[in-house]
Amino acid sequence: MPENNGSFVRHQLIEEQMPPITERGMVKWIRENLFSSMFNTIMTLISLWVIYSIIAGFAPWFINGVWNANSVRECYDILDGASGACFAVLKERFPQLFYGFKYPSTEYWRPNFAIILLLFALAPVLFSKLPRQLLNFSLIYPFLAYWLIWGGTPLVPVMAFFGFAVGVYCFRRFSANAFALGAIVGVIVAIIFWVLSGYVVGANKTFLALEAVPSRDMGGFMLNILLGTIAVSLSIPLGIVLALGRQSNMPIIKWICVLFIEFIRGVPLITLLFVANVILAFFFPPDTSVDLILRVIVMMTFFNAAYIAEVVRGGLAALPSGQYEAANSLGLDYAQSMRLIILPQALKISIPGIVNTCVGMLKDTTLVSIISMFDLVGMIRGPILSSTAWNGVYWELFGAAATLFFVICFSVSKYSQWLERQLETSNR
Repeated sequence: MPENNGSFVRHQLIEEQMPPITERGMVKWIRENLFSSMFNTIMTLISLWVIYSIIAGFAPWFINGVWNANSVRECYDILDGASGACFAVLKERFPQLFYGFKYPSTEYWRPNFAIILLLFALAPVLFSKLPRQLLNFSLIYPFLAYWLIWGGTPLVPVMAFFGFAVGVYCFRRFSANAFALGAIVGVIVAIIFWVLSGYVVGANKTFLALEAVPSRDMGGFMLNILLGTIAVSLSIPLGIVLALGRQSNMPIIKWICVLFIEFIRGVPLITLLFVANVILAFFFPPDTSVDLILRVIVMMTFFNAAYIAEVVRGGLAALPSGQYEAANSLGLDYAQSMRLIILPQALKISIPGIVNTCVGMLKDTTLVSIISMFDLVGMIRGPILSSTAWNGVYWELFGAAATLFFVICFSVSKYSQWLERQLETSNR
């Protein structure tokens, strides 16, 4: 018989087949993550039972919640013995929870507008793909927000911004030949313009002036956002400077930074807040009054900067010595090597620690209620719960406060994870 040695050649591709249902979609994820072994199966069943128990106990309390009432007694009358929350306190005291009880109700649009602008100011800082020209608004925003929240004439922030701009120009002008001289000149110019702004305000109090709101009238969640945002924004660059100073070869600068960091880290924040509230006033000249919010911001900035300095120092120590040697081989001076090579890598390593420290600082802003500042927690513990109408309502108020902080802190945490993935270069 003749042999057939001809080969078969397929001219059409085999139609793709769907994988088995156990190897795709939600079924695959559940099988691999929840029921992959006997131990995982038992733990999954126990976790589901715990979650069901919590939801079963919490759901009626939440679903039966009363949103329209004038007092806690009226809530109980509406519930008529049933289990339910008295959410009416959140609806009635909403302005106090967000703005405090003294901020003018006709001026609520100002902090609201400042928060909206804050999102636009942070966008080019947090997302590098946006046009770099938007950073100009980020530089202007702090002065604009000051005018919106505190009010008064816009000449104060305008003069302060002008002094800041001149200070930065002097710093850049002299820093090429004398780094310290440029910094000193910049600070002196900024202080001079800040002092001159006081005389300008005295000469013109009506030019585009908003109703002035003293710091003692600010409170609620707005105060927490204000303290947290400013303290975090100032503490990050200060912490980087302290970390670099601690590794300096100049003994005086090194030991100043070491003493500052170790002293601040060794003292509880609540102690520093008491110092800002009581003791710090004794260090100023007689008949001199420094705003309490400013004093608290200074202490919070120092506290957070000390911890960030240690986080950044850990990032600097994690870099191999070859990076420093490579910078020296390229002929870069200290400032150039830090700005172009060392710090970008060290900060990428330090992102989780920096975010963790900043999230902790945002939550620690609630400690200002101890020194009689009516932030969100201070408003709950003070004016709201002390009133006879809502005395005894705890879970609803503190649950709302926890939800607000959770939303912000969780958002910051998710952003940091996204940023780490964007900066990850080892897998590219």
